[in-house]
Amino acid sequence: MVTETREQMVERALAEYESPLVGYAYGFVKDLERARDIVQDTFIRLCQQDVAKVRDGLKNWLFTVCRNRALDVLRKESRLTALDEQKLLSRAAPGVGPDGVLDQSERMASVMACLSRLSENQRTVILMKFRDGLSYQEICERTGLGSGNVGFLIHTGLKRLREWLPSDLMDSTPGNR
Repeated sequence: MVTETREQMVERALAEYESPLVGYAYGFVKDLERARDIVQDTFIRLCQQDVAKVRDGLKNWLFTVCRNRALDVLRKESRLTALDEQKLLSRAAPGVGPDGVLDQSERMASVMACLSRLSENQRTVILMKFRDGLSYQEICERTGLGSGNVGFLIHTGLKRLREWLPSDLMDSTPGNR
């Protein structure tokens, strides 16, 4: 059996997975250049890995690292833009007073807290479905998960959210519209 060198593995991974990874990262960040940067970081991390540890699960490893890197980028941006979002919320709804803006902010915090309690896979597919508006097929293509798995994750994730969310927020959850 011929053992693949690190360079050969990285070249093979680039040829097979670079384009799908860019599409996957784009689904998170909605910007092609940032998606490419995320994929570049993913391949840099691949270059630093022990070939034997990632060879057998290369595809899953690449998509997991890519997803985690994209989520890191989004988290960093959300910390940087939190103040601007509050200004936008207060300007975007001129008929809503400070109490309404505060209520909306508290509701969003409750939803986000409940989302953070879900498994990473559940949270990812729910956000891809309801925040990004992706179809099951698009979610499958970007995550590498089967459609049955995506459906199960969304179903069980929404079921948990219904259990955790306060009753006054239930009418605004995606599954109750």
